[in-house]
Amino acid sequence: MTHPEDEPTARAQEAIERVLSRAGTAVSRDGAEGGEDDGRLEREERAALKRVEAISTELQDVSEVEYRALRLERVVLAGQWSHGTVGDAEVSMRELAALAETAGSRVLDGVLQHRPHPDPATYFGSGKARELAGVVAAVGADTVIVNGDLAPSQRRALEDIVRVKVVDRTAVILDIFAQHAKSKEGKAQVELAQLEYLLPRLRGWGESMSRQAGGRVAGGEGIGARGPGETKIELDRRRIRTRMANLRRQIKAMAPAREVQRERREAVPNVAIVGYTNAGKSSLLNRLTHAGVLVENVLFATLDPTVRRAETSGGRVFTISDTVGFVRDLPHQLVAAFQSTLEEVSHAELLLHVVDAAHDDPEGQIRAVREVLGGVPGAQAIPEILVLNKCDIADPAVVIRLRAAADVSVEVSALTGEGIPDLLEALEKGLPEPQELVEVTVPYTRGDLINEAHERGEILEETHDAAGTRIRARVDGSLAARLRDAAETRG
Repeated sequence: MTHPEDEPTARAQEAIERVLSRAGTAVSRDGAEGGEDDGRLEREERAALKRVEAISTELQDVSEVEYRALRLERVVLAGQWSHGTVGDAEVSMRELAALAETAGSRVLDGVLQHRPHPDPATYFGSGKARELAGVVAAVGADTVIVNGDLAPSQRRALEDIVRVKVVDRTAVILDIFAQHAKSKEGKAQVELAQLEYLLPRLRGWGESMSRQAGGRVAGGEGIGARGPGETKIELDRRRIRTRMANLRRQIKAMAPAREVQRERREAVPNVAIVGYTNAGKSSLLNRLTHAGVLVENVLFATLDPTVRRAETSGGRVFTISDTVGFVRDLPHQLVAAFQSTLEEVSHAELLLHVVDAAHDDPEGQIRAVREVLGGVPGAQAIPEILVLNKCDIADPAVVIRLRAAADVSVEVSALTGEGIPDLLEALEKGLPEPQELVEVTVPYTRGDLINEAHERGEILEETHDAAGTRIRARVDGSLAARLRDAAETRG
């Protein structure tokens, strides 16, 4: 006979079994997913960093590449839910498994606990922590990943019980970002986020808690000249703060170059692709522009913004930006560090919000993305097209339900190309129309301006005579001024 109090535990165990049955699906077995992709070399480079089995990890002074190739992390997942259904908890645990696999680990087992609120000492409570220690010992795991944010004291207490390394969800996301960052700015942003996370979690023991010599003792002054100095852990904290200040200066110094690039594109309307990680944003960018951007069936494959040129079915030119993917409870350190990258969104005229319509909880993904966008100045005022991706494998009932989540929605498949013409048509309608009306005669030597007017504006009338090309068109203010200057030069 099953007691009522055992039901949450039984449901939790069933959820863990379903999560583990899908382990290994987060990382693509055959390369790219969707669109035209020339990112094969980058995928091979990343694959070379995956951990492999049966090799000792006790090596010293190895390079980062060797370290990532040699260290195998065998992990046990540990989650807790206090509200919502066990289905919601299962979706969250499945996402944690995908994060762990993307970071290069292998998921061996999991524990899920229903509890009103986390235990302030060990997060799970002493009984569940001892149960977790038993699971870790039974499967031979070397790491426990907790599906939440641990306080430094909770992490230390849990490590003392389970006797292996314990990391939280934020640490896993930071590790993935560190592996995938490619540009100088992206690496600086990730390092800053890592240091902000590390600073309150420094743990000192032995030598770390001893005092360094202070005062003039280093100069041989001896007795009476020794000051209290500082512990090694205090020294480490000071070095970390100094490094963080340097990184902030570096990131700030990169802003002018980014602003110049943005100004060069300013004359052409910009569309920003946003969405949950692994929703198919890069696949869609490749489908729209043939950009050859890396596409990989892992979380956070794209970190550095990619800007490409595209045009609508009517021939109107625009730029399209692929941005970093979002995730539930995105670590605040990353949101702050990647603020400069998220600025790309605030300078867009239109947002393509890509949603994985085949996901177990697409509405939750939409909420998570809009929550992050709520912290980007000006982003909420930008028109949005909800792109329901993977409609070729999505449940039709879910697609119908998702249509109500936005004023404008389009169903597509970046993999097959289905719905792309409809998306281009919606893009053309959504892009802001040029407002200024010009009626000028441009000399034949300035055919570049006529071509620009065709690409960026709306040609209402065009004729040719001995003096040049006479056009009547609606264009933006900067192009209108250059057209008038060309006409006056001809006169």
